[in-house]
Amino acid sequence: MEEYAGKTAIVTGGGSGLGRELCIELARAGAKVYAADINLEGAEKTAGKIADLGGRAQAVKADVRDPDEVGKLVDGAVAEGPLDFMFNNAGIIMFGEFRDMSYDDWRHFMESDVMSVIYGTKCAYEVMIRQGHGHIVNTSSIFGAFPFALATGYTAVKHAVTGLSLALRPEAAGLGVKVSVACPGSIDTEVRQSYTVLKGDRELFNSYIQKQIGPNAAALKILRGVSKNKALIAFPYYDAVFWWLYRIHPSANEWWMRQIVRLFRKKCRQE
Repeated sequence: MEEYAGKTAIVTGGGSGLGRELCIELARAGAKVYAADINLEGAEKTAGKIADLGGRAQAVKADVRDPDEVGKLVDGAVAEGPLDFMFNNAGIIMFGEFRDMSYDDWRHFMESDVMSVIYGTKCAYEVMIRQGHGHIVNTSSIFGAFPFALATGYTAVKHAVTGLSLALRPEAAGLGVKVSVACPGSIDTEVRQSYTVLKGDRELFNSYIQKQIGPNAAALKILRGVSKNKALIAFPYYDAVFWWLYRIHPSANEWWMRQIVRLFRKKCRQE
């Protein structure tokens, strides 16, 4: 992936999981990476690992829910040269039924998964327009490509990320800026042990997720898709197939979702 050599990239959520692996693989390819995370210790571990591999990285503490902090993150990178890639990857996950979500849950979701992407996209976009080049990559989810029951909040925010990215892409093209959106399926990261399942048993819920792609494999899938300037990067195939089926036969997806809801209420739900 020589197209990353000598380039500069910001990765939000770079202290763990997919973000960490994106940082490492970008550095392996020769990019200078800014690993940004609200957890500075995690970002520093990522930067330290990259340094051990002979790469270039800088850890930055940034709360992506704060537009001022995102602006400072971008300005700091631009002060040292052009910004070639902006990976808006940070976000949260929450599962459960819509009836159990509070307004605070929704605000947290919107700030962490939608507004954070808007801030990162806008700050990077303005810089890249002035430069005349750059590539913005937003992390959505396979649930941002088709609706998934028991993840109404996650589906809603990730649809917003997908829609923003695909709508911006043709606008940005004439200004020299590329935009891609990554829609990964379930990834085996630390978040598996920490995300919230509203009124549900997380371990039991996890037991029904039969297949997961590793974070390094996911990062490589995204970077290869970005190098080809793909608009939407959906993977792995066993999750993306449901997206294709939904496009062909939406009512089949609804039937399948009803079965999943029944199973959740019978096996996992805790009143």
